[in-house]
Amino acid sequence: MVKKVFSLKKIALYLAIIMITYVGSSIYFAPINNPVGAIAYKWGSRGVIVTEIQRRLRAWGYYDGSLDGVYGYKTYLAVRNYQAKNGLKVDGIAGDSTLNSLGINAGQYAGGGGAATGQTTAAKVDTSNNADVMLLARLINGEARGEPYEGQVAVGAVIMNRTRDPRFPSTVAGVIYQPGAFTAIVDGQIHAEMYPSSIKAARDALNGWDPSGGAVFYYNPAKTTNAWIWSRPLIKIIGSHRFCR
Repeated sequence: MVKKVFSLKKIALYLAIIMITYVGSSIYFAPINNPVGAIAYKWGSRGVIVTEIQRRLRAWGYYDGSLDGVYGYKTYLAVRNYQAKNGLKVDGIAGDSTLNSLGINAGQYAGGGGAATGQTTAAKVDTSNNADVMLLARLINGEARGEPYEGQVAVGAVIMNRTRDPRFPSTVAGVIYQPGAFTAIVDGQIHAEMYPSSIKAARDALNGWDPSGGAVFYYNPAKTTNAWIWSRPLIKIIGSHRFCR
């Protein structure tokens, strides 16, 4: 009887050790799960979503490391700096609020971009997904807030028209981050306080409304000194912007 009790205690001890080891390794290697089931990325996380975090932070001047998909010290500092500049909780963790602010939707990536999978290949981005909506909204907000609503949608439509034009990148992010393409990226206005109309305009543009008439360029004649853009064939004028081929 004593032996039997000892054996049961031994088995219970082994099970406890296994459980503690499993829980500990899960906490270390996996993204953080918050109480509502959202995923966050922190120091030690790996994968395609970490690469996307790095790519966007580097495009906006917060990160100067390589796009290696490893959430290390440089990524941690870049996230903290981004959070501090954008009114977010400064903890160096890319949680739900930070991911949304960056315009990243984890669901757009194949396999969910798990932190310990080593996956580095992104799925093809659906141009109607939330990440593209928020990124396009930020661009519209930076370039055209204060313009008539039709003009805001037209700016979004220009981005969409470029994704279908072989002269430009084929994705929303590729068009927006093309070097020197948009003033809002260069001067940081893409981080300006978001107007609700910008999000609505982004959705309308993504859903196919094109008030620009097929334009792939636009400019404000009161602000630009670029002689080349003035030479583009004019399609229409909406608010302060001229939309061109």
